[in-house]
Amino acid sequence: MTVRNMRDIDPEIMRTAVETAIVTRRSVRGFLPTPVGRETVERLLEVASRAPSGSNMQPWKVHVLSGPALERLKAELIGLHESGAPEAREYDYYPRDWRAPYLDRRRALGWNLFALAGVARGDREGSARQRGRNYAFFGAPVGMIFTIDRDLGQGSWLDFGTFLQNIMIAARGHGLDTCPQAALANYPAVLRRQLGIPDTELVLCGMALGVADPDEPTNRLAAEREPVAAFTRFHDR
Repeated sequence: MTVRNMRDIDPEIMRTAVETAIVTRRSVRGFLPTPVGRETVERLLEVASRAPSGSNMQPWKVHVLSGPALERLKAELIGLHESGAPEAREYDYYPRDWRAPYLDRRRALGWNLFALAGVARGDREGSARQRGRNYAFFGAPVGMIFTIDRDLGQGSWLDFGTFLQNIMIAARGHGLDTCPQAALANYPAVLRRQLGIPDTELVLCGMALGVADPDEPTNRLAAEREPVAAFTRFHDR
């Protein structure tokens, strides 16, 4: 559909569709094996590439895995995790020194997630198993790995975030769900070897894509959001 035709869509229909896609996006941690066709993935990436980027730099790079390629990567990543191999992420995703309110929010989410997964507080083996599901892409039939050139600035990282969000929102329009996964950058050497990623690129994160499993307990997780008044100041005088 052209931009001109898009402008002819009823604004209320547009608002409802867009807001529904956004508010129903969630991090799914259990997928059905239902295949997702390559054409669908290509369409999602095509739509997502309309994300804004400074001077139209378009810093995003994507590796899409399915079938045997996905299984090979999963097997090696799971093996490293289960063996206790040290993680080697190439950048700090989280703060080095946690503080309120961010630590409180993190703990609340973690406790709620583990409770749904049947992992009791203090159960280190259980929590390790749940974290290890990241490396199986939570059973999704499609996995994606995202990289960015090392010499690009922080603005390009911001731009990359809009691209990632576009993928997740576009997926909802196809009846699909996603889970963005920082954990998939924990073993970059494996990703470089298996996917041919050059040293000039940094592994940012991964994403699982597929049809959500309605019977997966952790998919009932509802992450709380702060009200607008808690993070916004209006200046009108």
